[in-house]
Amino acid sequence: MILNKTKLLLPLLCMSFTACMACSDSSAGGSDEPTPGPGPGEPVAEGDVNYYLTTANQAYDLTPGTLDFSTVDNMSPSTVRLDAATRYQEMDGFGAAVTGSTSYNLSLMPEEARTKFLQETFGPDKYGFSYVRVSIGCSDFSLSDYTCCDTPGIENFALTTEETKYVIPALKQILAINPDLKIIASPWTCPKWMKVEDLESLKPYDSWTGGQLNPKYYQDYATYFVKWLQAFKDAGVDIYAITVENEPLNRGNSASLYMSWEEQRDFVKTALGPALQQNGFGGVKIYAFDHNYNYDNQASQQDYSLKIFQDADARKYFTGTAFHDYGGTRDELLDVHQKAPDMELLFTETSIGEWNNGNDLTQALNRDMENVALGTVNNWCVGVIVWNLMLDSDQGPHGGPGACATCYGAVDVDNTNYTTIRRNSHYYIIAHLASVVKPGATRIGTSGYAKDGITYAAFENTDGTYAFVLNNAGQEAQSITVDDGAHHFTFEVPARAVVSYRWAK
Repeated sequence: MILNKTKLLLPLLCMSFTACMACSDSSAGGSDEPTPGPGPGEPVAEGDVNYYLTTANQAYDLTPGTLDFSTVDNMSPSTVRLDAATRYQEMDGFGAAVTGSTSYNLSLMPEEARTKFLQETFGPDKYGFSYVRVSIGCSDFSLSDYTCCDTPGIENFALTTEETKYVIPALKQILAINPDLKIIASPWTCPKWMKVEDLESLKPYDSWTGGQLNPKYYQDYATYFVKWLQAFKDAGVDIYAITVENEPLNRGNSASLYMSWEEQRDFVKTALGPALQQNGFGGVKIYAFDHNYNYDNQASQQDYSLKIFQDADARKYFTGTAFHDYGGTRDELLDVHQKAPDMELLFTETSIGEWNNGNDLTQALNRDMENVALGTVNNWCVGVIVWNLMLDSDQGPHGGPGACATCYGAVDVDNTNYTTIRRNSHYYIIAHLASVVKPGATRIGTSGYAKDGITYAAFENTDGTYAFVLNNAGQEAQSITVDDGAHHFTFEVPARAVVSYRWAK
């Protein structure tokens, strides 16, 4: 990709449904609405600013276009000004979970259709998804309940068919498209032979659902993590980060393990942290918690990660805190950041389904853009990862009792042909971020125009470009001017729309 001071033409714009827009500064007497671009095979006009536009009614559907900087003085009252001197967090990336179910569905797609979907999704010059989450052993979206050591004795560790036939091949195909992809891994449960009913009786607990980790197996379980990381590395898949336990306060998931903050602290500082460092994985980030904003309303577990970080021997192994949004509000992100500003925040899971109309953009696009995407990055998250990248048209396959039977994927593939794909709200919100905000970007300050229904975030990429992502949840179009101090442009943002811009400084 070639960038210069005023022109940025991304290969991603060479698509037949390109929409182009001329731009008039509002101070010069008006602004322009998006208009249809060139037809199939026609050339794409160059412009100073590249954008993607999606409307809730799908009149624009991740539609790319270009526009030029204004050549007149900016006197628009609806100006958002970028402040590159005010700098917040550095971004790691955006993406979705490559679960066993996702990997299985991908494997059933015809090769041409699968390659096209993955290139479009993960290609750095297309939508650019840059971060994925996988499970260590099974999740509630696996083909069965299992760990990689179901026979007692850590010497019996081995990857299963789910990893070797489905997950790893999917990851390797994605890595071939985007070699800089980041991968975070989380276990849903330890092997059952390591479980006890409670820490008082230490009674063995033979169930995938619930139970607690027997402290006498701390070292074995740490070895389990090391063996899993090494097995993936040997297969050509490096892991960037882990969480210690998915949803540690959830006893009811189809595969789950209860782990209080005291248990997570002790396991990491006495076993997991040292084991990673001693076996060549000291650079793998460890995030605490990985559960809901409201700590599942368990009073003793409030400020879960903050309590862990009070222990210096544990804190030194952690990078930060991971959150889900199935309970509570994102205000918790700011609270945790203010109390531990040196520790990162990462948003690792949210789902859509029948209960929240995630496949209906008229209800979900702006809501999810505000709450999940912009709401997390504007509260210090370094990355945003949604749940299943791909489910089938029967909302699966999924695990047993406790697993979600009413979820949608970021996309759903028609299981009568494994070719036809429906993109849901979570795909759009991640695509709008990842397409213009690249790994290593820094979120920067903004000031100026504010109105109910308008939310946005600005970033400076490492390649000398700015990125600006805006959500208009209102019922009316808004003419908005973006000014970086050297250039400005005006765009008529349609009602109930999301638009992402990128331009060279």
